[in-house]
Amino acid sequence: MKEFCGLFGVFNHEKASELTYLGLYALQHRGQEGAGIVVSNGHDMDSRKGMGSVATVFNKDVVSRLRGHIAIGHVRYSTTGSSHAINVQPLKFERGKESIVLAHNGNLINTGILRKELESVGVNFQTTSDSEIILKLISKPSVEDRINAINECLKKIKGAYSLLIMYKDAIVGLRDPNGFRPLCIGKLNGAYVITSESCALDLIEAEFVRDVEPGEIVLIDENGIESFYPFDEKVKKSFCIFEYIYFARPDSDISNMNVHEVRKCLGRRLANEYPVEVDNVIAVPDSGNSAALGYAEESKTPFEIGIVRNHYIGRTFIQPIQEIRDFDVKVKLNPIKKLVKGRRLVVVDDSIVRGTTTKARVNTLKKAGAKEIHLRISCPPIRYPCYYGIDFPTREELIAANHTLAEIKEILNVDSLGYLSLEGMIGSVSGNGNQFCTACFTGKYPVSLKDYGLGRVSQERGLSKKP
Repeated sequence: MKEFCGLFGVFNHEKASELTYLGLYALQHRGQEGAGIVVSNGHDMDSRKGMGSVATVFNKDVVSRLRGHIAIGHVRYSTTGSSHAINVQPLKFERGKESIVLAHNGNLINTGILRKELESVGVNFQTTSDSEIILKLISKPSVEDRINAINECLKKIKGAYSLLIMYKDAIVGLRDPNGFRPLCIGKLNGAYVITSESCALDLIEAEFVRDVEPGEIVLIDENGIESFYPFDEKVKKSFCIFEYIYFARPDSDISNMNVHEVRKCLGRRLANEYPVEVDNVIAVPDSGNSAALGYAEESKTPFEIGIVRNHYIGRTFIQPIQEIRDFDVKVKLNPIKKLVKGRRLVVVDDSIVRGTTTKARVNTLKKAGAKEIHLRISCPPIRYPCYYGIDFPTREELIAANHTLAEIKEILNVDSLGYLSLEGMIGSVSGNGNQFCTACFTGKYPVSLKDYGLGRVSQERGLSKKP
């Protein structure tokens, strides 16, 4: 399972590029494949982007040369579009005298149809990303007004999207009507900041203002901030629950709930659903840490650091010796043998996808001398692929889609196995009033996969507007 993307934007700050650079650092967990920043001084734009982490693409000198008071940045992991430099965002398009820049987090489900339609009228594409489709729709010369152009685009695209759009003198942020992906607003010394997660606001010491609402368009320019609502209010909200389970940083707050606290609650419910007498509770770091703490507290079992993660391994790490078994797992996670040997352990992880990595981790713990391993997963079994921006494999590759829980237990070679129930998971996050997308567990997709054609888009509605 891979991260998707992170967005960060600044309006009206003399050090916009420096703040964006720091913001992308805070969002690095959302994508390590590519990074980019585009700045504007109100008249001209400048940019830098490339493959790799934020530290790989940028340094102090590069950032200092990106001068302007407006900026947006993006860190990327490709879910649609191949892994090439040309797909690195933000993407830029020139429409007459106007430059339009776009950064996208999410995934469209009607990409193929839209691309064919645009190509049939002579639109050329430079990338393989669905984000370019959004950019070309927003940039149609037949619609001059910016908000109306965005509204026309939103009537066509289907799926998951949080977007930052930058003009020479303004930034626009928006979320799809289901609210799949997070986006929030902050303020810093009179400047506005808009980003995927609140942890990025913390790093630059910006004040959290609020989340961008599902289906809301936020325009930030010299006149301040305005909100527009182009969608039918009856659209069901479907926030991606995996933000709480795995993707978001534990120090982020989403919909007035702290991610770490939610994960601890998941662990507490897991302890109630699957108790077992053991010596210690350990986590698969880092995403399993908070749930493991919750499990330990609820079960009154000592929590121990049984596995250490190497945080300095990049995506391009080369395995030098093929004979070392489970090398890819060992280079990232290593057990503390003295704390594992002879112990009965509850091992808490956030999820199981194919099962191959989990099996290797179990083997490593057993080789280190663990007496018993009781695996606890802080979400239900993943049985269906995601079409809204998470890089789950096909259903044929998902272990829970093809095996019973008893079979999975045997495949993983654990003494017991417990997945958190759907009810337990929803109950852990129900306090924020959100409705959630649980399609990867239930197969019930909130945006229909059958009816996403262009002929099925909703009728145009008037824009409501509020300050």
